[in-house]
Amino acid sequence: KRERERENCSQRVAGAPTQLATMPQDTDESRRKDVWARALQERQQQQHGSEEERTVILVGSKQGGKTTLLMRFLDRPRDKPKPTTALEYTFGRRSRGHDLGKDIVHSWELAGGTSLASLIDTPISAATIRNSSVVLCLDLSKPNELWNTQERLLKALRNRVEKVLSDLTAKDSRLPQHLRKKAWHKFGENHPDKDLLDPFPVPLLFVGTKYDVFQDMEPEKRKVVCRTLRFIAHCNGASLLFTSDQDDGLMSKCRALLSHFAFKTSAPSRSGSYDHTQPLIVPVGSDSLNGIGAPPVPTEDIGSVSARNPVDLWKAAYGSFFPPTKAETQAIPDDPASNAQFAEPDVDAMRTQKDEELERYRRQADRRARELAAKHAAGSDRRSRRSDKGSSSESSSRRKSSRSSKKPPA
Repeated sequence: KRERERENCSQRVAGAPTQLATMPQDTDESRRKDVWARALQERQQQQHGSEEERTVILVGSKQGGKTTLLMRFLDRPRDKPKPTTALEYTFGRRSRGHDLGKDIVHSWELAGGTSLASLIDTPISAATIRNSSVVLCLDLSKPNELWNTQERLLKALRNRVEKVLSDLTAKDSRLPQHLRKKAWHKFGENHPDKDLLDPFPVPLLFVGTKYDVFQDMEPEKRKVVCRTLRFIAHCNGASLLFTSDQDDGLMSKCRALLSHFAFKTSAPSRSGSYDHTQPLIVPVGSDSLNGIGAPPVPTEDIGSVSARNPVDLWKAAYGSFFPPTKAETQAIPDDPASNAQFAEPDVDAMRTQKDEELERYRRQADRRARELAAKHAAGSDRRSRRSDKGSSSESSSRRKSSRSSKKPPA
């Protein structure tokens, strides 16, 4: 028995190192699995929490409230709006939640109404068009400028977008087809006005500003403006909204729609307001030509109106109520360097120094030019005097030779 017990003890002792040697191997392998699992989890969290960037382009009527609308949207109501110079950029961030990253919106605001429409090419490019949206602000207090403003800006926007999409199509990109299909999806396949619509390839929002002034207009003229804007927005696949910086309720609805465009938040309610006696709220795809009605052509002007398509007919009808003003001329803006809102002490000091150096160089160049001109004039005078002396001596020698030839022979 003792020998058996000794043998069993020796076997257990001999087997102990083997068990102890295998235990660290299992622990290392489990640790490797834990490390890889944690790395994969962190990678998934990073991908899920990465920042998403979008672009919003604001265009519209000159001094039509674009800056005020942008400041309200970015939650900067205390910032006093300043006149926009050319094309200005700003950005905003929105947190998704704890450790879920942030969304970024790049905002571009075009100044000058239609006079600087060529600058639209800057924010709309192949790199940004997938996540771009356009907001067209129209000043309701200036109905005579409304049609020309929207027509020229929409034309410039559509030309730029089509140019970018055509370049992408030439590179065998599927993005143009995806954007157009997405734009048509808002109307559905069985929309009654499908043959007359041309949806804008990127999300488009019409914002009628200064509604507090517009609501005091004559009811009949107010009705014409509302129906015309409904027609334009419907044909271009855009949403339509009236707002005013004097009405917090209207401004909050506008902010909600802008947030949907910029950060893809939940879409506002599809219920709209189509009555011209109330602020319009017309979601894209919810309107129809039957609901809008016929163009408001006055009875005395029916015989003189000639149009090749519905757009021309509505343009003529609107012009009979609100004759268009003269076309905007591209005025040269003031020098932004002298504007106090763009003050930069270091840059301004260096600019002043360079201006002084340039002025000194100009004075020196002018002085040298005057000296060279004086030398040239003096040299030409000396040459002219020499030529005069040479001609006089030549004439005197000719006279002498002629006299000697006339003397009789001795």
